Amino acid sequence: MRSAGLEPKRIQDDHAVMAKAHDIPRYECETHGVVVRVEPEFLENQSDPDRQSYLWAYTIEIENKSAETVQLISRFWLITDAAGKEETVRGPGVVGEQPVIEPGQRFSYTSGSPLKTPSGFMRGSFEMSRASGGKFDAMVPLFSLDSPYDRTSVH
Repeated sequence: MRSAGLEPKRIQDDHAVMAKAHDIPRYECETHGVVVRVEPEFLENQSDPDRQSYLWAYTIEIENKSAETVQLISRFWLITDAAGKEETVRGPGVVGEQPVIEPGQRFSYTSGSPLKTPSGFMRGSFEMSRASGGKFDAMVPLFSLDSPYDRTSVH
């Protein structure tokens, strides 16, 4: 018999799936056979609520379920804090790389995001190039940045 709370729970909407096991949220979205998974984590030991400084790490896993090799060309992020302030981030690749992902392969990396509020959201996309030509945006699902300091958290 499994302990209460250890069973994965799935919540699904039209755009993303969030799996919750052991209270670690994971978000997932598939676009043209490319699956993007996100696992955010609040970094309490690197945050300072007295200075309105909150930091999250997020791990991204990109899995190529398509039959064609793809390459991540660029990234786009829309970061929204609890006050509704938005920041847009665009740039080439991720963590200094523009990975080529063969069919059946995965690429993962970890990065971070600071906010001045104790919670927020991120969403975005990766511009992908197909080996045969053509490009598409692999969507990154909307994911929540929650901390124990946000008393109004409904994420």
